[in-house]
Amino acid sequence: MEEDLVKRAGIPYRAIPAAGVHGVGLRSLPGNIGKLTRGIMQSRRILKEFKPNVLFFTGGYVAAPMAVAGRDYPTVLYVPDIEPGLALKFLGYFSDVVAVTAPDSRKFFTSPERLVHTGYPLRPGLSNWSREKALSHFGLDSQIPTLLVTGGSKGARSINMAILNHINELLGMAQIIHITGALDYQTVKDAAEKLPADKKARYHVMSYLHEMGAALSAADLVLSRAGASTLGEYPYFGLPAVLVPYPYAWRYQKVNADYLAERNAAVILQDELLNDNLLPVIKDLLHNEHKRIAMRTAMKNLSMPRAAEAIASQLVKLAGEEIS
Repeated sequence: MEEDLVKRAGIPYRAIPAAGVHGVGLRSLPGNIGKLTRGIMQSRRILKEFKPNVLFFTGGYVAAPMAVAGRDYPTVLYVPDIEPGLALKFLGYFSDVVAVTAPDSRKFFTSPERLVHTGYPLRPGLSNWSREKALSHFGLDSQIPTLLVTGGSKGARSINMAILNHINELLGMAQIIHITGALDYQTVKDAAEKLPADKKARYHVMSYLHEMGAALSAADLVLSRAGASTLGEYPYFGLPAVLVPYPYAWRYQKVNADYLAERNAAVILQDELLNDNLLPVIKDLLHNEHKRIAMRTAMKNLSMPRAAEAIASQLVKLAGEEIS
């Protein structure tokens, strides 16, 4: 996916062989180590040709070969989630600067003096939407609370099904923007078509949304997973959140959700209890404006809207030191 995105942006791209070694079976391990070795050799050739002043990593095992080959180059690592995965911890040993989304990441690194708290870099265009413009874009009523439901680009089946199981009650309390992901879109769309006309008008279903800034601006409350972007985008919009950490991806999302919940900016729902507890939790927040306002303030206080600039400044600084 990254290759397509980079090429579409017109940026030169070179692929490097790589593979994971953590959690793979013994039969796959020798082949994966071989890929990493070839990746290191290819990375050395790229470095010799390109002659960079600084290296920038954002994680994943695909970065490991370049980190090893470029260990003598100034390096910046960015850690999006609060708890780094194994690859990010490995890359941390090769990095001169480790930029982190939240200060709580310090406890996961052996050299916290190299850490810089930058916040989460936001995608361009998020700030293009006022609340009034966003409500108009979706045809929403400014007098009715808006619930945003999203499971990320791939969707979240447990969240989608829980919404459908309680859709009539939820639409009695709010208008809903539901970004389903491609997998469940048709199922949710078919269910929406069977709703009474008054409730159908309140339910806005889509598989994917390019203009996320519009949905985030329009929402009074969001129900979602707890990926790294929640640490940057929800604070930017001061958006109270009900977070359902994905239960099958180590514990990265749980740590992210705990960080926001401990600061009274979010409420956590466990995935296995989602269907039973969704309605009372959403009802409590939609009917309790004072609580939502307090959560909005707490969330907004975590915002660092110039995170991308802060990360870029670290790269420029290191590159300048290398040139001088």
